Amino acid sequence: MSLHTDHADRADRADRADHSTGPGSETGADHSTGPGIGGHTGNAKHTAPTEHRGRPGQRSQDRPGHRSRAACRAMAISLTAAGAVLLAGCGGGSAEDAKPEHRSFALDGRSLTIDSHDSDLVLVPADVKKVEVTRWFKGDVVLGDSPKASWMMKGDRLSLRTHCSGLVKTCDVKHRIKVPRGVAVSVRGDDGHVRATGFRDALTISTEDGQVTVKDTTGSLDLRSDDGGVHALGVRSKRISASSKDGAVKIEAAVVPDRVNVTTDDGAIAIGLPKGASYRVSTTSVDGSVDVAVPHDPSSPHRVTARTTDGKVSVRSAN
Repeated sequence: MSLHTDHADRADRADRADHSTGPGSETGADHSTGPGIGGHTGNAKHTAPTEHRGRPGQRSQDRPGHRSRAACRAMAISLTAAGAVLLAGCGGGSAEDAKPEHRSFALDGRSLTIDSHDSDLVLVPADVKKVEVTRWFKGDVVLGDSPKASWMMKGDRLSLRTHCSGLVKTCDVKHRIKVPRGVAVSVRGDDGHVRATGFRDALTISTEDGQVTVKDTTGSLDLRSDDGGVHALGVRSKRISASSKDGAVKIEAAVVPDRVNVTTDDGAIAIGLPKGASYRVSTTSVDGSVDVAVPHDPSSPHRVTARTTDGKVSVRSAN
């Protein structure tokens, strides 16, 4: 046998060893990797060649039970396309389309804390003896566990929870809460808009991701959003504190306040104050214009502070 023929024969046997598999095997016989991948150097020993009884020149991926890299890539593309088709059908309605559910909770004391997870909230005072909650919940998944919503009162804390996992088609929930009059309310939300109207007692609202809107209140206000605007409109509260890390803050006072304190990291500040009074105004904007158009008196008992890192500050007389 010539040297050329011997080399060709060895190469042919090596090629068959690299691509041949045993019956039903999913992968080739060579599992070694190149340098730097999985810590192997490529010097792993090969198993003995397995006889290939197919047609001369037939590649191993033609055999039953063997999937080539190209076939696996084609399967991955098909699965990705199927997922895209499933997701294209998302958007199956909102909480407004759901049938409302009702629940009442006894409240001990004159304060209520609402701990909400992933829900829009609407709060109103009412002539009721218990905390009355209406829930609209719409949840659908393509793959995964069935969506769930729960509510529970423990002491003076009302907990509202929503759980959706897997390939979610729709997960939307909204709560409307009637609070007995004379009760101070504190809201802690992690994701969702909060609206409150008509409260005469202290109101504290804090949300991580969502807009806060308050109207027609009399009690003191402490309003905060990490990611969303804060609006207090037509309020008769004497003390107003509002802040947003990423969003605009707008205050429209219906009566002369004693103290207004507004801060934002990234967002404009607009404060409207009643005519007929002078104000001690302090404003700061690191990157933005400042416009103060109210009577200013450094000795006034009505103090207004507005500070932003990035945004316009406007303090003006309300219409």
